[in-house]
Order: sequence, then C-alpha cells, then structure tokens
Amino acid sequence: MNIKKLSIVGAVVVAILVAYLVWQKISKPDTEALVSGNGRIEATEINVSSKLSGQLEEILVKEGDFVEPGQVLARINVSTLEAQVREAEAQQRQAENAIATAEAQLAMRISEKAAAEAMVVQRETELTAAKNRLARTEILAKEGASSKQQLDDERADAKRVAAVLSAAKAQVNSAQGAIVAARSQVSSAHSQVDAVKATIERLKFDIDDAQLKSPLKARVQFRVAQPGEMIAAGGRVLNLIDLSDVYMTFFLPETVAGRIAMGTEVRIVLDAAKNIVIPAKVSFVADTAQFTPKSVETESERQKLMFRVKAKIDPELLQNNIKQVKTGLPGVAYIKIDDKAAWPPFLEKKVKS
Repeated sequence: MNIKKLSIVGAVVVAILVAYLVWQKISKPDTEALVSGNGRIEATEINVSSKLSGQLEEILVKEGDFVEPGQVLARINVSTLEAQVREAEAQQRQAENAIATAEAQLAMRISEKAAAEAMVVQRETELTAAKNRLARTEILAKEGASSKQQLDDERADAKRVAAVLSAAKAQVNSAQGAIVAARSQVSSAHSQVDAVKATIERLKFDIDDAQLKSPLKARVQFRVAQPGEMIAAGGRVLNLIDLSDVYMTFFLPETVAGRIAMGTEVRIVLDAAKNIVIPAKVSFVADTAQFTPKSVETESERQKLMFRVKAKIDPELLQNNIKQVKTGLPGVAYIKIDDKAAWPPFLEKKVKS
C-alpha cells in the first residue's frame, strides 16, 4: 500500500516538473538566442554657423521648430557690406569712365600717328625733288651753266628737306609710343573694372551668406546665440538634429559583437513606452573594444571592455512619426543572435512604417 502511494506521489511530482519546464520554455525567451544592451536615442547634430563676423540681427525660428532645406533661420547684420557694395559700384562707374577716356586717347594717338606717317610721305617726296634739283644743278655747274651759289643753295635745300624728313619719322615713332601707352591705359582701366566687379560679386555672396539657411530637413534643438550678440566668423548660432538619422548606441561583449552583422534586425523598447517596439537595423559595429562610458546604467557593465554598436531606426518610420521623435530617451536594444529563433512575445508586435 505504501509503495503504491509513493509511486503515485512520484508520478505527480514528475508531471509537475515536466509542466514547469514546458511553461518555462514557453514563457521565457531563449537567452542564448537574444542579447540586449542599454542605450539612449540619439540623432546626428548639425551646427548652423556664420561664415562672417558681425552682429546677429534676428533668429527666425524657435527651439523645437521643424525646418526645411534652404529655409532662412537667422540673419547677420549686413549694413556695412551694403555700404561697401555701393562704394564699389561707384568705383566701377569711375573705372568705366576711365575706359572711355583711355579709348578716346588711344584713338587720338592713332590719328596722330597717321598724320605723322602722311607727313613722312610728303617729306620723302620733297627730298626726292630736292635731290633731283641738286643733281641737275651739279651737271650745269660742271658745264658752267650754273653758278656756285645756286649749287650751294640746292645742296643746303636738300639737307634741310632730309632733316625735315628725319623729324617726321621721329614724330611717327613718338606717335607709336603714345599708342602703346594709350593701349596700356585702356587695358589697365578694363582690369580695374574687372577687379571692382569681382569685389561687388564677393560682397553680394557675403550678403547672401549672412542669411543662415538650413542645410537639410531637421528640427531646431537649441539656440547657441541670441539676437544682438556679436558673432565671430565660424561662430555657432543654432543646433539642429537630423531626424532622418536617428539611432540608439549601446554596447555588447566581444563574445556577441563578433556575431553581429551590418543590417541585423534590432528591436528597441524605450523606458518611457515599454509597450511600443521600435524596429531598427545595425548600422555600425566598432572595430575595437572600449570601456563603456559612464552613461551606461550599471557599474558592472562600465568595468567591462565592450564593443560599441549603433542601431539605426527606419527613416520612413521616423518620417511618418516625426513629431514623436525625441532624442535622449533611454531604452534597451534587443538583437537575435540566432536567425532561426523567434522573437519573444513582448517583442513580436513592432511599430509599422
């Protein structure tokens, strides 16, 4: 009788143990197939900076505002630049007038050269005539038909005309030199106009750069400067966050990190919304291990060498829920090491894009 009772009790105990093991298997995930790491939601930050130094005139957006690519966010005072543009435009007009004057001078020098060349032709004709007369007078003088005085006069006249011809040729050379100088003045005046135009173009680019624009679709996170403050060249004015590049950074031990591939599915659960599962994919795994930063919650994890991992949230999901995106929220990232394993029940229902 006692043996029979013991057998019944033993069978009941075995049944209870089997049922407990089955319940454990069903209710708990396979810890070897699933790993997790603590982290915070982060996003790429962009600093909107001024290329110019000057006084910050106004900021057109508030913290938390959503901005579009090319949208003007702030302005630097450009009154000094605008005055410089007006001054340069006056210099341009002056330089253009100098071109007109130089070109008129060039035309005059060309005309003077033409007149000098015509005079040379005339003097050459006169010299030829004088030489012919001298030759005839020399023949007549040998024959006694001309006096010595007449011969001397013809020789003197020939020398005079030759001297006049030399002077005319010198005038041509002088006119040519004046033309070269006038052309140089024209070229210099054109260069001055080009230089002033370049200055005006640069100033207008600076005026355009004084309007600080958003480089992408983003959200204003905070102001770095306030209207009225003096900004140095390169000084930051606003801080934006790129809501198309939101991710969670967490840390995994080397025994696990080596098995994580790029693109591996990740599911994120935030402390503030434990009933919402956010899908993501591994976008980065560090090449070397490091001590985990102080921001990691547990001291034991901070004392270990771990590999940094980034899980990027689906951009389409972010776009559809852009107003709900918050950075800095803590949470847990879960990764399946075994692709064949199923997600545990609390991670099955994920947010859809």
